Amino acid sequence: MASKLLMITVLIFDIIAFGLAVGAEQRRSTARIVQDSDANYNYCVYDSDISTGLGVGALLFLLVSQVLIMGVSRCFCCGKPLSPGGSRAWAVILFITCWVFFLIAEVCLLAGSVRNAYHTKYKPFYSDTPQHCQTLRKGVFGAGAAFILLNAIVSQFYYVCYSSAREKFQSYGAETGVGLGPYK
Repeated sequence: MASKLLMITVLIFDIIAFGLAVGAEQRRSTARIVQDSDANYNYCVYDSDISTGLGVGALLFLLVSQVLIMGVSRCFCCGKPLSPGGSRAWAVILFITCWVFFLIAEVCLLAGSVRNAYHTKYKPFYSDTPQHCQTLRKGVFGAGAAFILLNAIVSQFYYVCYSSAREKFQSYGAETGVGLGPYK
């Protein structure tokens, strides 16, 4: 039987990570062009850097969630063998899918956080033509949030299938030696 306490804990971590990623998307850095009259150049002024912290927080909560699921299931490769059948097949498929979604979400959150932190610095440019200040592309943290949600769903199903296959396993014999009980 799958541990309900573990599933609830992992779900809470995933919901927190999702909320932080959505918050990071909403609070992406914006910029405006300001002209310096003394030095005769323009520069970009970026607003607060809160979305970088939110993105890193989402990344860490998702990481803890994944470590909990993989730690309890022993990353699918160690521990008690699994019973052959549908539960084991689904556990394998969901294990791979869970890792793919996790890696995509982590890459989106990490790239968004790094890129957003880079854009919070002042950047002078010497040109008469109007230029645009570079900001993080819209949707990077949103994609991370979407993959966090997908990872949350898949990891819950993975753990249920894994637990089901693990508990159905029966060894083929109680002992491996030759029984000599009646010959005493």
